[in-house]
Amino acid sequence: MYIANTAADQQAMLQAIGVDTLDDLFLDVPADYRFPTLHLPPALSELEAMAEMADLAGRNEETRGTPCFLGAGAYHHFIPSIVDFVLRKPEFFTAYTPYQPEISQGTLQAHFEYQSMLVQLTGMEVSNVSHYDGATACAEAMIMALSVARGKRRQVIVSPTLHPQYRAVMRTYAQGVGESVLGDDRPHGDLDALAELLTAETACLIVQNPDFLGRQYPPSAMQRLADRVHAAGALFVVAVNPISLGLFDPPGAYGADIVVGEGQPLGNALNFGGPYLGFFTTKRQHVHKSAGRIVGMTVDADGQRGFVVTLSSREQHIRRERASSNICSNQALNALAAAVYLAALGPQGLREVAELCYHKAHFAARLIDRLPGYAVLEQPFFHEFVVHTPRPPAEINARLLDDYGILGGYDLGQDYPDLAHHLLLCATEMNTREEIEALVMALGDMGE
Repeated sequence: MYIANTAADQQAMLQAIGVDTLDDLFLDVPADYRFPTLHLPPALSELEAMAEMADLAGRNEETRGTPCFLGAGAYHHFIPSIVDFVLRKPEFFTAYTPYQPEISQGTLQAHFEYQSMLVQLTGMEVSNVSHYDGATACAEAMIMALSVARGKRRQVIVSPTLHPQYRAVMRTYAQGVGESVLGDDRPHGDLDALAELLTAETACLIVQNPDFLGRQYPPSAMQRLADRVHAAGALFVVAVNPISLGLFDPPGAYGADIVVGEGQPLGNALNFGGPYLGFFTTKRQHVHKSAGRIVGMTVDADGQRGFVVTLSSREQHIRRERASSNICSNQALNALAAAVYLAALGPQGLREVAELCYHKAHFAARLIDRLPGYAVLEQPFFHEFVVHTPRPPAEINARLLDDYGILGGYDLGQDYPDLAHHLLLCATEMNTREEIEALVMALGDMGE
């Protein structure tokens, strides 16, 4: 936020900090470095600059012209045109934070609608207006669980098949609060082995469903795990792909206490990795320990419907030592995109998208599994699956792009040494039958 200051204002501030001029503020910077000569190209007109930027953009490989089978947390989905139309309305596009509800009713209502749809989608009772991304939402769930335990439990159990980047962010958060994070040594996908780590010190257990390897756990298995977590007095946290909830039971139906995830698939483009949004839903009983902003609906003095910030447990609004997080904002525009996307599709539309993803991924998996040298790991999955490859995945991906114009999958050996020579492939509703068959043909050529 920029606030202009008059010359008198500047002089008063300089006197307050004990200097005479603005130049005095930079005395510690060597003179030769204060205003270095910048070797810049000649200035361009707006027309010339646009042409140059278009040329640079044209050199990128992007999903509009390149079949994409890469997922691993960011997914290529169809985005209805109404999403961008609503986002670009100046009332939303230029809005900042709804500090004054009397003039922010449109923004607050959009937040309220987003929250309402997220609780229906996840089967929970309360949603905040979002976090920065799925990793942040997951880390905030960990912090919330520790807060619910009031310092009596300092252990967090994390599934090794939770997104590796989520686990990295959680480890960063953990350094500041001093709890132990366990679970990396458990076998992939073994929920019973994960539950064996539960003790009286456990604040929460965190799993992903479908997990990073694409595995979809049945509700019965998740319910058994939830029961064991609750019997130990801990909270059960589930990270989930929101598109999968168009087809499968929501985590709230099998005992989750907190449900988080990456909201990018809901109407947000890939955007070179961001900005995205992290959704965060929980049970009502824990709402005062949750981070972020929660918008509610009420009536004004005249009985007219109105929207307000019901809860905002951040340090800007309450005493710092009582704040649940130092999260300073939410991804309002990205959350709005998610709300518009869900409203445009409706329950039936979301189910159709999920079904298309499911069937196209299974069609691709069946064809690839028949190829000599390739083997699809047998497991229930949603729209991502693991393939054992005859050559290093990095080599396969390079050849797919260079020789066939196809964006391949994710090299799992980067994060799981025991899964070297394994590729994580994804299919969504955007992949046509012809694209899938072209991928299978290319992989077959490389397997020979």
